[in-house]
Order: sequence, then C-alpha cells, then structure tokens
Amino acid sequence: MATPNALILRAPGTNCDHEVQTAFEMVGGHGTRMHLNELRENPRQLRNYQILVLPGGFSYGDDIAAGKVQALYMQHFLSDALRAFRDDTNEKLILGICNGFQAMLKAGLLVPPDEDGPLATLTNNDSGHYEDRWVHLQATPGKCPFLKGITRIHVPIGHGEGKFVTRKQWIAEGLAQAGQVVLRYVDGNGQRGAFPVNPNGSQDDIAGVCDVTGRALGLMPHPDRHLFPTQHPQWTRHGLKAEGDGLQMFRNAVEFFKKD
Repeated sequence: MATPNALILRAPGTNCDHEVQTAFEMVGGHGTRMHLNELRENPRQLRNYQILVLPGGFSYGDDIAAGKVQALYMQHFLSDALRAFRDDTNEKLILGICNGFQAMLKAGLLVPPDEDGPLATLTNNDSGHYEDRWVHLQATPGKCPFLKGITRIHVPIGHGEGKFVTRKQWIAEGLAQAGQVVLRYVDGNGQRGAFPVNPNGSQDDIAGVCDVTGRALGLMPHPDRHLFPTQHPQWTRHGLKAEGDGLQMFRNAVEFFKKD
C-alpha cells in the first residue's frame, strides 16, 4: 500500500484535527477530517481507511466529563463499526490523543469494562486545574506500532482531566504486565517523579496505554503539537532539531502499512 488513509474523526469542540491531518501529510500519508454525524450516516465508510484518529480538543464541551459525551455517542451509534475496525484482520490502527484518549477509554476501546463497570478512567488532575506544560515521556513500545524505535520524547500537554486511574491497583499492574502501559511521565533524565514531572497525578505515572493487540493507542500528551522543531519553547537555546519529537509517531503509523 503506497499511501495509507487516516480518518480523523471530529466532533463539536474538537480543535486539533488540522494538526493531525498535517502530521500525516508531512510523513507521506493522507488524512481526511470527518464529523461524527457523517460517519454515523454511513459507518461503512470506515472500510476505506487504515488508520482512525480521535484528536484532541473539548468534544461536546466536555459536558458531564471530558470525552464522555463523545464516548456515549460512539457506543450508541458506532459501536459495531468501531469494534469491527479495531478487530479487522487487516490489522488497522487507532490513535486517541488527549480528548480522543478520554473518549476511547470511556467507550471501552482500550480497556474493556467487566461486569462491575469500567476498569480504568481519566479524571481531574490532582492540581485541581487545567495543566498546560511540556512533559517528557518514556516509551516502552512493546508491540505498539506507533512507538516503534521511540525511547523518550518531549511534547506538550493541555488538559484538566488527565489523571489515569484504575479501579484497583492490581488492574494497573496487570496492564503493565500485559505490555499495555507504553508511555510514562518522566523527567529529562528518564526518572519518574511527583508534580510537575507527573503533571496530573496519574497512577503509576501512566501517560498512555494501548489495547492488547498494541494497534490501538491512547495518550494524554500531544505529539501533534510538536511536529516542527520551532514549536519547542527552547529551540533557540538548545538548537534546532531536524523535526519535532511527535512526528515520528505518525511516520511509524504510515510505515506500518508500507511493510512488505
């Protein structure tokens, strides 16, 4: 496949869809922005895409809770189509960034609920307010294609409900043992720590998780906001890199479909 197609699914309040589209076009992919209502009218359109992205923003104004309304919409109107896409034998990819991660998690696309309800969620930051800052992430890629070859990246966050928590501690431990905890907050030396290293109080410093296949990834930080080296706040002090740290994740997604 020469040019994989990414469907960038937006909702009222989404505001990072253009950045994601730009990212895919920068690395040789193709991105199409589509409103949830348009996909609802014809869910079969998903078959035309290899990558599905739920970008960041404030979908439906984050009423009730961040990403909750979008998650309910997806569960009610698109559940079968989304699960078929995720479970497609052609090994398609799903990426949820910030608000998209919140929606994916609450829709059960990453960590399916059990008979007692959700196993994990994203809730209010420990600071009690919106956090807008740059963070370091340590990657444990495992079988997650998005993170292939990535060890550590520096990208921004912007969220008020980014604290990852599980119902019981053993659930977080189980996710880690299963290789589903693929990103953690660290400092510039790769060491885990309290605020502001961990900007929201996430359990076990978890910044991103994937599903059991590794092909569906959700993360709170924004790789789409560090595509160009000049987006880094200290590029004049530390020198200009060839590209922003976040771009490699999108390149990895495109190259996943160019393999022999």
